[in-house]
Amino acid sequence: MTAAVARRRGVRHRGAATLFLSPAVLLVGGFVFVPIVLTAWISLHEWSMYTPIGDMQWAGLDNYQGLWTDGAFRTTLWNTLLYAAMVVGLTLPLAFLLAMLLYFPTVRGRRLVRTILFTTYVVPTVAVALVWGALYAPEYGPFDQLLGVVGLDSFGWTSDPDVALFSLALFNAWQMLGYYTVLLVAGLTQIPGEVYEAARVDGAGAFRQTTSITIPLLRRTFVFVGMIAVINAIQVFDPVYLLTQGGPSDSTNVLTYDIQRTAFQYGLAGQASAMAMCLLLVLIVVMGTVFGIRRALR
Repeated sequence: MTAAVARRRGVRHRGAATLFLSPAVLLVGGFVFVPIVLTAWISLHEWSMYTPIGDMQWAGLDNYQGLWTDGAFRTTLWNTLLYAAMVVGLTLPLAFLLAMLLYFPTVRGRRLVRTILFTTYVVPTVAVALVWGALYAPEYGPFDQLLGVVGLDSFGWTSDPDVALFSLALFNAWQMLGYYTVLLVAGLTQIPGEVYEAARVDGAGAFRQTTSITIPLLRRTFVFVGMIAVINAIQVFDPVYLLTQGGPSDSTNVLTYDIQRTAFQYGLAGQASAMAMCLLLVLIVVMGTVFGIRRALR
């Protein structure tokens, strides 16, 4: 095949690739990049959502400066990061333990248990939040009833500022646990069985195999699951909106809920857009950190 024919074939292939990818590129551009650019533009203006968009007034970086000097926004940002840390701290160890119990013992019903665990993820968050709202109900709720049986007082699950954020993290851990467990089980299937056989021949017990083989070889899966958990936690909205409304005393007021309240309740689109861009920045930092960790683990 001559060089001219190869060039013509390469041009045809690139043209075909462009043709087939263009619908996806247009969709991503129209529904992802255009809204991001528009949000960034609005964040540089003062604008009420109850007025025409033509009434926007240029504000420059005033909205961003106002956020960093606002103690309430710093509290909201701290709540978001603390919530994400609690979710990861609760979910990853439990998901790893369940993945080990579901993968290694040769017992019947493992697939059924995995399916049952995964159903908590596919049930709509709104429905799950309504159920957990009943579980957290003071005095007559099942959780408080169980505490009363053992002689303990109510924790004030969603009414105590010191407990409310943890209660939401517990809700998220329960809902997402099955999904993360399935991901870790998939990671375990990639570890060759011969490695464990060699370790057993050398006299390594279950604990030594876990610490010296399973956890090191599963580190990339841990990083991926941790990234998904953090992104999911940072973007939490439904449980906050349905269970606590950001209270009590703004102890559960996270970025996503504060953006919605600022934009649609207070009508401050400029400030809400600046907060949304800060949320995007947080996600970018998280993604950059995760990819840096993945490169370090190669």
